[in-house]
This record gives sequence, structure tokens and C-alpha cells, in this order.
Amino acid sequence: MSKHIFNLRMIATYTPPENDIATLNVEVLADDAWTALDLDSRTPGFLIYVYSIFTCQHMFLRTNGTERKLLYNDSQGSILVETSEDWLLEKVDVRFDVTLSRGDPDNDDIDYIVSRMKQCPVSKNLPQNIEIHTSVDFLHE
Repeated sequence: MSKHIFNLRMIATYTPPENDIATLNVEVLADDAWTALDLDSRTPGFLIYVYSIFTCQHMFLRTNGTERKLLYNDSQGSILVETSEDWLLEKVDVRFDVTLSRGDPDNDDIDYIVSRMKQCPVSKNLPQNIEIHTSVDFLHE
């Protein structure tokens, strides 16, 4: 039995004051090499689904960081999704490292942002019986 593994990474930069995206690059690991994710009519549907989980959580990361008065300089994110041989989700692991231009989040801020990320519409509709992990680390310039 062979699992299906999807691994994407993202690098983003932001502009103040709303943490708007200045640049965004997403890559996918395929055949042991990172390549730019180029969404088009030939992109496999499940890869688009994984990308939607990733970008939905990224949007909530930005929005709720702004709400908490945090100003982002850049971020690096990753998502790892595992499915069964029959394409049933088994594991979703999302991680972001954010470099701050302003702000000093405490544990309450981080817990709030992560909890909100888990409430993005795509993540909220993930099956309850799978392993889901979301984390954010903040660094200062």
C-alpha cells in the first residue's frame, strides 16, 4: 500500500500596514526537486486542493496578525499532506515562520492566530479523524 505525499513551500513578503502580499512564491516538491507551482488547466485537482488549504491558512495568518497589530516583513511556510492509497486524507501539517517588522506577540496572540488559521473555510472542512497540526513562529528582523 502506497501513501500519497504532497509537500509545498511558500515564501512571501508583505507591505504595511495591512500585511498585503508584495511577493508570493510557492513551490512543490516533485521527483526530489523543488519546482515553481504553476496552476493551470493541467494541474492535478488534489494538488490544487492542497494549495487551497495552504493559501487559506496563509490568508488567515496575515489577517489575524494584522488584527493583533503585528507587521510582517516576510514569511516562509510549508505544508505536508499525506493520504492513503485511496486518496483519503490522513495528515496535514502546516508551519509558518514569520519575520516581524513591528510587534511582539505573546502566547495569547500566537494561540489566537493559530486557532483562527484552523477556522479558515478550507481547514474547517477537513475531516475530524485525521492528524492536523498548524504552527507559527515569530522572529524579529
